[in-house]
Amino acid sequence: MEPQPSLETLARELAAVAPSLGPVRLIGIDGHAGSGKSTFAGRLAGLLGAPVLHLDDVATHEELFGWEERLRAQVLEPLAAGRPAHWAPYDWVERRFGPERVLEPAPLLLVEGVGAGRRALRPCLARLLWMQTPLEESWQRGRNRDGRELSDFWDGWERAERAHFSNDPSRPFADTLVRQSGTGYEWSSGTPATA
Repeated sequence: MEPQPSLETLARELAAVAPSLGPVRLIGIDGHAGSGKSTFAGRLAGLLGAPVLHLDDVATHEELFGWEERLRAQVLEPLAAGRPAHWAPYDWVERRFGPERVLEPAPLLLVEGVGAGRRALRPCLARLLWMQTPLEESWQRGRNRDGRELSDFWDGWERAERAHFSNDPSRPFADTLVRQSGTGYEWSSGTPATA
């Protein structure tokens, strides 16, 4: 993986892709839980002036990966038609959906989270990025971030994530592999890089 001069280079590349969901360029950022997807998406969104949809806001305790129909109906279909999406983010503390939010059909939208590159979403994506953080390192970072009180949740999550990627792997379909380094991010793009 060759170091890139700056994240701006990748941002320019993504901004130049053709729309994939009506007027929207939908960019997926997938990887293991704790791999740095949210942080990376936030930095990229800042450069692009793009909103970020976090799949943690779409998933629930009961549907860690069973959210694709809700995402399709509330977000993907309206955006594909050039209409605002109306969706309610899930509150992980209250264990219920919160107040409705509106997501306008921006020229570019980042969707980040485990499963952002799943089979059902890939036809809607202009590009799929995969965070290249090893599984055990990712999960340990996630456990450290969330603390001991979520240890039981993480035990269940790890089983669910393994099953998800076993049945519906997304890394082989990634257009770009991203690795966090001491000085920022490194990435490689193209089919040979992700084969």
